[in-house]
Amino acid sequence: MTTGRLDGAIALVTGASSGIGWAAARALASEGATVAVLSRRLDRLHDLVAEIAADGGSARAYEVDVTDAAAVGAAVRAVGDEFGRIDVLVNNAGFLANGPAVEADLDDWHRMIDVNVNGVLNTTHAALPYVLAAADAGRGVADVVTISSVAGRRVPSPSSNVYSATKHAVGAFSEALRQELSSKRIRVGVIEPGVVRTEMTTGGGKGAPDATTGEPLHPEDIAAAVVYMVTQPAHAAVNEILVRPTEQTN
Repeated sequence: MTTGRLDGAIALVTGASSGIGWAAARALASEGATVAVLSRRLDRLHDLVAEIAADGGSARAYEVDVTDAAAVGAAVRAVGDEFGRIDVLVNNAGFLANGPAVEADLDDWHRMIDVNVNGVLNTTHAALPYVLAAADAGRGVADVVTISSVAGRRVPSPSSNVYSATKHAVGAFSEALRQELSSKRIRVGVIEPGVVRTEMTTGGGKGAPDATTGEPLHPEDIAAAVVYMVTQPAHAAVNEILVRPTEQTN
C-alpha cells in the first residue's frame, strides 16, 4: 500500500458488512487509515478485514448491533482504548421498509427509527470523546460523517414516510452537532445518496428502490464521497454531499 492521505488515522465505520460501509472501510484503509468495522455479521467483517490486510491495510472487526447502546459503547471504547482517538467516524448502518402508512407494520417503523436514528445517536455519543481527542492530534481536525439519503432532503414518495423522517432527523442532528463542535475543529457532514446498488436495493427489501436495472450508483461512488469529505485541508469543511445517479429524477 502506498502512502495515503489518512496515514496514521483511526476510522470507525458502522454497517460495514456490505454495500456502502464495506466500500467506505476499504477506501479509508487504502488512504492509510486503520479501520474499525462494526456490524451484526461478524463472518462478513472477517472477510472484509482479510481483504484490507491483503491490500496492505489494517482493520479490526467488532460484532455490534447499533441499536444496542451498551454493545456500541463497549466496541467504541475498545477502539478508543487501543488507539486513544477516532479521527473519522462514519455512521452508515441503515434499514429501509417503505410502504403506505395505512398498511404499515409498526415494527418496521420502529426498526427504522432504532437503526437509522438511535444507531447514529448511540455510535456518535460513544465516539465523541475519542473524536475530540483526535482533533488535538496530528491531523488537527476530526470528522463525523453520516450516510443519509436523498430522502433526507425531500420526501421522494408517500411510501418513504418514516424512512424520510429518520433521514431528516439525522440531518438536523448533524447540523446541530456541526454548530456545536466546529470551534473544536470537528467537521460534521452528511452524504445523501440516491439509488445505490446494495443488498438493500437488490434483495427485494420492503418498498426499496430497484437497483437491478438501469445505471444506479455503486457503493464505491459513495465511498469516494466519504474520502473526499474527510481528506480536505483542516481549514475546509464539506458539510453536505448529494449524489444521484445521472438518470435519477427524484
